Amino acid sequence: MTKRKSLGRGLDALLSTSQAFSGQKDSEQLKELPVDLLQRGKYQPRVDMKIEKLQELSESIKREGLVQPILVRPIKSESDEQRYEIVAGERRWQATQLAGLHNIPVIIKEIPDKSAIAISLIENIQREDLNPIEEARALSRLADEFSMTHEEVAETVGRSRAMVTNLLRLLDLPEQIIKMLNDGSLGMGHARAILPVSSVDAKLAISLAQKSYRNGWSVRNLENIVRNLSKKDQKSQKGPKSKDPDILKLEKKLADYLGAKVEIMHSNKGGKVSIAYHNIDELEGIIDHFYNGS
Repeated sequence: MTKRKSLGRGLDALLSTSQAFSGQKDSEQLKELPVDLLQRGKYQPRVDMKIEKLQELSESIKREGLVQPILVRPIKSESDEQRYEIVAGERRWQATQLAGLHNIPVIIKEIPDKSAIAISLIENIQREDLNPIEEARALSRLADEFSMTHEEVAETVGRSRAMVTNLLRLLDLPEQIIKMLNDGSLGMGHARAILPVSSVDAKLAISLAQKSYRNGWSVRNLENIVRNLSKKDQKSQKGPKSKDPDILKLEKKLADYLGAKVEIMHSNKGGKVSIAYHNIDELEGIIDHFYNGS
């Protein structure tokens, strides 16, 4: 298994925890708040919190208490009561409620949106909690909301630029394949193998994804199948195609008029005209025909 790249500059660097808390009293660093004063983070990338895992964590909290406080930031509330948004530790918050506890230890810190989304991402990536689509959507949100390049996103969350680009490309897949990635029936390697097909033929891509799942194909098997399909497609494209007689007539008419070889490439969506010439003098002669109409 490949070793993960160090994630960004780490949570401490993003939060500047040691600097922010230096000179402050311990009571100001760590507080205990009622669980109902906290709310889910708006940048939380996880869509599905598996209840079995939450139950396991809940039992652990019942036995040993919550060892690690969660990170929150103060938010504006319609009521007079101060409320807090969870930046890191939503699973611990939910598990604490399942355990029947009414208070939870927290670190309160003013955190800007850009850092909040990066911290939420990093926490989940470090715990390997996100599926590829959840991670891709979070990265996309980071890029869109803060006008960041793939390189800047990669540096922020500690991924390689290539990994960020590959994850974001998954969002171009058909919705049926995205659902398979979400529920774990299709892996990222399989999805990447299908990407070249999906941009050309979405139905074929979906069929390949479903067959891969049913037949238990490895990524290598799927890559070979896609490669063979691509070769067949290239061969069929190289085969001779009969051109529309009307197009041939127009080619000849224009070629006679210009005194040059003309090729018209036409389709239902439009087309283009290609005029061949051997030197600048010929090109000038062709242009003169258009200007002079003779």
